Amino acid sequence: MNLADSALLQEIRPYELGSRLRAARLARGWTQTDLAGDLVSVGYVSRLESGHRRPNAEVLEALAQRLGVSIDMLLRGATAPEQDELRLALDFAELSLENGEHAEAEVRAREARDRAVAIVHHDLADRATYLVARALESQGNVDDAILELETIVSSGGAIPLEPGAIPRAGVVAIPRIQAAIALSRCYRESGDLSLAIEAGERVLAELEGSPLDSSDEAVQLSVTIALAYQSRGDTGQAIRICRRAIAKAEKLNSPKARAAAYWNASLFESDRGSVAEAIPLAERALALLAEGQDGRNLARLRTALADMQLQLDPPDVDAALAMLDLAAEELAASSGGVLDIARNDIARARALLLAGDLVAAHELGAVVHAKVAGQSPLAAADAKLIEGQAAAAAGRPDDARAAYRDAVLQLTGVGADRDAADLWFELAGLLEALGDLDAARDAYRSAAASTGLRARTAIPMSVNVSSAIP
Repeated sequence: MNLADSALLQEIRPYELGSRLRAARLARGWTQTDLAGDLVSVGYVSRLESGHRRPNAEVLEALAQRLGVSIDMLLRGATAPEQDELRLALDFAELSLENGEHAEAEVRAREARDRAVAIVHHDLADRATYLVARALESQGNVDDAILELETIVSSGGAIPLEPGAIPRAGVVAIPRIQAAIALSRCYRESGDLSLAIEAGERVLAELEGSPLDSSDEAVQLSVTIALAYQSRGDTGQAIRICRRAIAKAEKLNSPKARAAAYWNASLFESDRGSVAEAIPLAERALALLAEGQDGRNLARLRTALADMQLQLDPPDVDAALAMLDLAAEELAASSGGVLDIARNDIARARALLLAGDLVAAHELGAVVHAKVAGQSPLAAADAKLIEGQAAAAAGRPDDARAAYRDAVLQLTGVGADRDAADLWFELAGLLEALGDLDAARDAYRSAAASTGLRARTAIPMSVNVSSAIP
């Protein structure tokens, strides 16, 4: 060991050296016993890794040789060329994701994360974890994506990659805000609306007073939280959050932030039944988003706009189908995932139903259900609903009834959720039209329960209600 390394060994913080030692050991898949060998005791290795002991030069050289790493890496971390190489690997992973190569993106991001862990580079490991989660979400593995994102968002700023690693407390970086946006979205898609709100608001509160409070990502996080409030039925709070986000986005003069704010404002207007007012807002968001390179969100917005066009009186089916065709092309060439494609197909099936192409609508509904069953109860129920409507319109009431009852089974596991309530209500009306009154009554009750409604006073089972009435 040269004089410079010897001097650094005396100055370096023990926990920093210990973290790198531990990461290098784990990268080889070794236990502390494996590393100790006949050089030192296992207890000594444990104290080194926890930062409670500083090794002498001879021990550090022997451990570095045993691990197959350089003294320089243990004392100084990754070299600049190594960090540049890792960043390039993550750029390739992100490019694969945006090109729709989701499985390849996951593999690349996991490999890069392993290398980031080995050199104890927290920022690059955070980014790699975020890309792993995005790739999982795009493949329809929402639960696994949530587990990855939780490790970043719940870390308080920086992720301690392994037990004993030192987090950089109080640091809130752009990757963590992006992870909070994705986590809130995934919670919402899986039906956990309270968690969707809590996860987003926790990070949003940390941004107050910081330069990042006026970033594109902060606006996107706000409107993502607003969507969760809207899904929970709290439209007033959702609109208030969205208005604040619009004001902030206008000050930023950022097309991406303004597009996010106007997009969600259009969804809220549509949900209130003001479709004519919603469409211009969506079109404004579409024009702003088209200035960038975000193919996935552009496609998702086109799908939402097509849904609104189908709600017009009369529905503009041709315009909706043209919009859905463009969205499908963009999803195929972007990071659009299974659920994004499913929503596009559901809207297309609804358009086909309105156009009178009952066979195509029924077939597409069945295809969508097969893809999303077990992943998204709402999307699966929506697909079954379309199958039932197509069967009913074709004069096959028994098939329609069976499809509606399948939709009931899909929705049963969904808790209080505005979208679920809307779907329950629609389902109840369709069952009632078929004469299935018992099932319709149950669906109406489920619609009420999904909005959080319940009886204020329960009638004791032992009371004879008829005899109690004067």
